[in-house]
Amino acid sequence: AAEAIALLRGLGERRGSVSNGPDVNRPSLTRFAWLSIAAALVTIALKTTAYLITGSVGLLSDAVESLVNLAGGIMALAMLKIAARPADEDHAYGHGKAEYFSSGVEGGLILVAAVSIAIAAVQRLLTPKPLEAVGFGLLVSVAASIVNLVVALLILRAGRKHNSITLEANARHLLTDVWTSIGVIVGVGLVVLTSWNWLDPVVALLVAANIVHTGVSIVRRSISGLMDISLSAEDMAAVRQAMKAYEQTGVQFHALRSRQAGARKFVSTHVLVPGDWTVQHGHELLDKIEADIRRALPDAVVFTHLESLDDPASWDDETFERENPTRQSPS
Repeated sequence: AAEAIALLRGLGERRGSVSNGPDVNRPSLTRFAWLSIAAALVTIALKTTAYLITGSVGLLSDAVESLVNLAGGIMALAMLKIAARPADEDHAYGHGKAEYFSSGVEGGLILVAAVSIAIAAVQRLLTPKPLEAVGFGLLVSVAASIVNLVVALLILRAGRKHNSITLEANARHLLTDVWTSIGVIVGVGLVVLTSWNWLDPVVALLVAANIVHTGVSIVRRSISGLMDISLSAEDMAAVRQAMKAYEQTGVQFHALRSRQAGARKFVSTHVLVPGDWTVQHGHELLDKIEADIRRALPDAVVFTHLESLDDPASWDDETFERENPTRQSPS
């Protein structure tokens, strides 16, 4: 039994397996970043024209947010190129976390835009100014909103398909821009109907508040990713379901951990089996377990660690750090 335990300890090195599922084609995602950049340039031109025609600070706020869209698109392009790089000696787990920098920066830019909009709105609230050529200005703004809506839906679909936080953040920002534009259009329309010029800057302040909410949400998600947040409850439930069949045969698991790094998911667990198993038997079991987890999470990297049920030391590492790391195994 002691020899079997020793063999199991020898096999108990970390084992890793990369997903055999569909590869996340990172380089191809850059075309969506280019699409975002092109849309931002078009909408900046349209919304700036609408502002110059009408003098509406609400439409100005819309144009400022499109500038942030442009900066976000450029950042997304750069980070997607970095995230697409394969693992190397200095980055053994790949470069997927680069996406969190992109979404974090975009969230920060959104907050800066919100402050700029709020300042312009307060100034206009203190010194009201009548709007001009509202009909044509609103028509131009609607055209810009349609461009943003179409591009946002395309990018959001790609982001969900490829599990890219960069594309999702960019798409949600564009969708926020669409709703912002709708709010501004409504505000300007109310000014025309009521002749209350103060409604224009008030709507701009509401737009700024909405942008703050979106920016904070994106920044928080980016920070969670950089802090190695665990996989979602849905993903972890799928992993546990894959393990359940083995538990019914007497195999036990502990130290189940996970993290998300951009589009890549990582899962690790310790597998406890009877101490009299052979190394070959344990090896075959781990291969099956890893394959089943990968089927549950097609884009996951799975690490397993084999331990003996008969050795009390196997239970020392249930927590993140071994409670008794200096303990010697029995001879």
